[in-house]
Amino acid sequence: MSISRRTLLGGLAALPALSTLAACGGSGGSGTTEISYGYIPDFNGASLLAIADENGLWEENGLKATLQTFTNGPLQIQALGTGDLDFGYIGPGAMWLPASGKAKVITINGVGQADRVIAQPGIDSIEALAGKKVAIPEGTSGDMIVQLALKAAGMTIDDIEKVAMDAATVVSAFASGQVDAAGIWYPMIDNIKAQVPDLVELAQNSDFADVMQFPNVMVTSPTFPEENEETTIAVLRVLRAAMDFRAEDMDKTIELTAALTQQDAEAVAADAQNGEYYPASELDGLVEDGTIETWLTAMNGYFEENGKIEGETVAPGEYFTFDLFTEAGK
Repeated sequence: MSISRRTLLGGLAALPALSTLAACGGSGGSGTTEISYGYIPDFNGASLLAIADENGLWEENGLKATLQTFTNGPLQIQALGTGDLDFGYIGPGAMWLPASGKAKVITINGVGQADRVIAQPGIDSIEALAGKKVAIPEGTSGDMIVQLALKAAGMTIDDIEKVAMDAATVVSAFASGQVDAAGIWYPMIDNIKAQVPDLVELAQNSDFADVMQFPNVMVTSPTFPEENEETTIAVLRVLRAAMDFRAEDMDKTIELTAALTQQDAEAVAADAQNGEYYPASELDGLVEDGTIETWLTAMNGYFEENGKIEGETVAPGEYFTFDLFTEAGK
């Protein structure tokens, strides 16, 4: 999952040039609508788009998609806000942005299982992190899992020495022994293990399944679905078809994702094991029975508790286009 897949922070200078993007919502001729779609080049961010490209799903639904890579979710939200991007992908750590009214979620893409609190050999509990240096990429799912683990242990962030750093720096800092622990994710942990093979995993996503899920999602700007409902539904039809393909043929999906992201297929396969992915009909069921709304409500509560929400909190029913996702399946 690429070194920046959940990073929320990053200088504005990291914003990729968008001059090559197709005009947002423009006409491509012959009834084709041109859209721009941002993604992070890892399995979660790229797999559905790789499937859509290979199988002609854009064309089938009257679309021409120009894809653009980004290093993180918030840069995509920024580009959505300026009209330089039509659709994008964000990980769970960036879900405070839709909850702050900065984006609309059009669908859940998958649920992540890759995050860990890791520690140097000899540190065998979360409680043992008291007073120790813990590397945290702020505002990421790595940050989230550290906070959840501390809370479960009856501790707070004030009980550790938090060392804020970007995700790439965590790898070198941990490997060189500059920090005692970190909140980070696979496959970056594989890179760390190559240098610290006996590191200790103190907490993981599944430890908190009863209180928190870690969904990654597809997003658009707050006004796009209402102003471009037909285009939004067309994109959702593409994504739904790609979800079904992914659920039915993971091996081919891994091959296509590796080609799009220019990564080794074995690494992409390892990346793919760190998530749970649903066919569209199963997501329909999770929408209908309220499961997804429950997930997102819990995330809203987490972000409120940790002071991430900007302004008034937007409820999931207001920032997730549940109705359009269902409509696209008819």
